[in-house]
Amino acid sequence: MGKGGEKGEEEGECEKMLALYTWQEIQKHNSKTDKWLVIDRKVYNVTNWALKHPGGIRVISHFAGEDATEAFQAFHPDLLFVRKFMKPLLIGELAPGEPSHDREKKAELVEDFRALRKTAEDMKLFKPDVVFFSLYLGHLFVLEFLGWLTLSYFGTGWIPTLLTALILATSQAQSGWLQHDFGHLSVFRRSRWNHLLHKFLIGHMKGASGNWWNHRHFQHHAKPNIFHKDPDVNMLKVFVLGDTQPVEFGKRKIKYLPYNYQHEYFFLIGPPLLIPVYFYIQIMMTMITRRDWVDLAWATTYYIRYFNTYIPFYGFFGSILFVIFVRFIESHWFVWVTQMNHIPMNIDDEKHKDWLSMQLDATCNIEQSSFNDWFSGHLNFQIEHHLFPTMPRHNYYKIAPLVKSLCDKHGLNYQVKPLLQAFKDIVGSLKKSGDLWLDAYLNK
Repeated sequence: MGKGGEKGEEEGECEKMLALYTWQEIQKHNSKTDKWLVIDRKVYNVTNWALKHPGGIRVISHFAGEDATEAFQAFHPDLLFVRKFMKPLLIGELAPGEPSHDREKKAELVEDFRALRKTAEDMKLFKPDVVFFSLYLGHLFVLEFLGWLTLSYFGTGWIPTLLTALILATSQAQSGWLQHDFGHLSVFRRSRWNHLLHKFLIGHMKGASGNWWNHRHFQHHAKPNIFHKDPDVNMLKVFVLGDTQPVEFGKRKIKYLPYNYQHEYFFLIGPPLLIPVYFYIQIMMTMITRRDWVDLAWATTYYIRYFNTYIPFYGFFGSILFVIFVRFIESHWFVWVTQMNHIPMNIDDEKHKDWLSMQLDATCNIEQSSFNDWFSGHLNFQIEHHLFPTMPRHNYYKIAPLVKSLCDKHGLNYQVKPLLQAFKDIVGSLKKSGDLWLDAYLNK
């Protein structure tokens, strides 16, 4: 028999020799030093691979002991390429009598969602529109030019300075939405081009770090609104969120701040300070402590460009104050848009729900309009974005009716709100959580 036949026999024997595991056994392997997960009924030991995982060690670790099939499909646009790295990690498969889904997830719901993803692929909704993203990138360059032109033509009085700050804050916010697209690998077919443009946008256009963003944001998508897994709900004890954390803090008499007033001090330390203080201090410390010299070099090009442009107008210290003011405006924009879809939703400990139910629990949509699309970078379609993070954002409106139909079929809540109502709900949810904390603090 030829070599090809021998190779086929060897592979067939390897397939037969795969160990069989039950879910009970798999769920035991969910510690820092022992991580197994399941994809399409195959069992993988990712303990050592997690350290090399391009998306970061934490995002893959969050699925240890679980079925990660939907997450695997959601995060990787080129599954065939990724599967090459998975072969050495394969240790077995689910025993024939074991269900394909862990922890009593509804098989019909899971299968219906997989069918919906297949429909989206057949409709070519994962195919990007190059013209859309090119125009979007172009409008950022126009905004940057208009900022410089305003000061060059009108001078540095209060009105031109304020107008330029608004223009640059708009550029920064929109650069943030666009880097988000490249970070999710939703623009180019080749990941390397997505990574390169991501570095350019978040580094050169914003002075931040792509690796820092990846580390945080992929965790958020993997386990949204889940304590200890989603860094976006790690509020450093400044705020208490949801229904369970406030009661827990209250019972334990934890009072770092008067949480019953958090819906009021949110306006002072939330939108104004998140980007100019917390984020940029954390970003710089992360790049330096992790010796991420590539991202630091990209960020440096932003500051070289910025100071070369604005020192002639404001001097060195004036330029520093000006960029802080721009960050201050951008921070308000960023906080209200990013929190309107999540803070008012369910925030709790891990419940091990299926992909569709988990994302719907943690996200809601905002009414569609041309302004809302642009203002939020299409994050008004937050549900669709979380279900299909590699889908180009200009296609969200096409898949949205199908998602809603699937939710209606299974009795799942598909929330859509007006923009101002979504803003109002942020404050309302903070007040509700603060009141729960006060009641538990005083009475339990």
